[in-house]
Amino acid sequence: MGAASHVPKPWPGATLPTTSHTDDPFTGHMAEAWITSRQNISPKRLEAPGPDVSQLQQIFRSAASAPDHGLVKPWRFVIVLQDKRALLAEVFALALVDRDPGATLEQIETAREKAHRAPVLMLVVAQLGTCEPPIPSLERMVSVGAAVQNMLLMAHGQGFGSSLTSGQAMQSTRMRQLFGLATGEEAVCFLNIGTVSRRKTQRRHPEVHSFVSTL
Repeated sequence: MGAASHVPKPWPGATLPTTSHTDDPFTGHMAEAWITSRQNISPKRLEAPGPDVSQLQQIFRSAASAPDHGLVKPWRFVIVLQDKRALLAEVFALALVDRDPGATLEQIETAREKAHRAPVLMLVVAQLGTCEPPIPSLERMVSVGAAVQNMLLMAHGQGFGSSLTSGQAMQSTRMRQLFGLATGEEAVCFLNIGTVSRRKTQRRHPEVHSFVSTL
C-alpha cells in the first residue's frame, strides 16, 4: 500500500501577535528588527562611498559562516573593480544584441549603463558541478543563498544598502568567458552595495501563517 496522505495543518504559533522591539542589543527582538528592516535597494539608488577593504572583509567573512555541508565551499565572489566596469558594460551590450539583433541604440546604452551603478559590484558564482564529497547541487544552492543573505545582512548592519540583480545576460557565453567560469559553475546574480541615496517604502512581508504549517 502507498503512504498515507496527510493534509498540512496551520501552525498555531503563526497566529501569535508580533511582539514589540527593544533597545537591548542582546535580545532576539533586536535581531528581528535588524533582519526585517533590510531592504533591496535598486543599484540606481546606491552611491559612493561603498564599503572599504576592512568592511568588505567583514562581509566576506559573514559569507564563510553560511551552512556548508561537506565543507565544499559551493560559492565564490568576483568583484568588478571600477577600471573593469567597461568590460562588463560591453558584455551586457553584446549579450543584448545576441538575444535581440534589433535592439535600439538606447536599449544598448541602457544595458551598458547597468555596469556602472553601485560603487561595489560583484558576481555571485555557484559551484554546482561534481564535487567531493558528493553533496547534492540543490543543497549547495541553499548554501550559496545563505552566504549571500549573510552578506546582505552584514552590509545592512554596516549602514549600507544592497541588492541582488540578474537578467538574461547571466546565461550568456560572453559572461562566462569574462569571469572565467569553469564547467559546473553558474553565474547566479550580481550583488550591489553602496550608500543609499533614497529609500523606498518598506514592503509588507508575508504573514507567517501563509507559509508555515505542520505535518
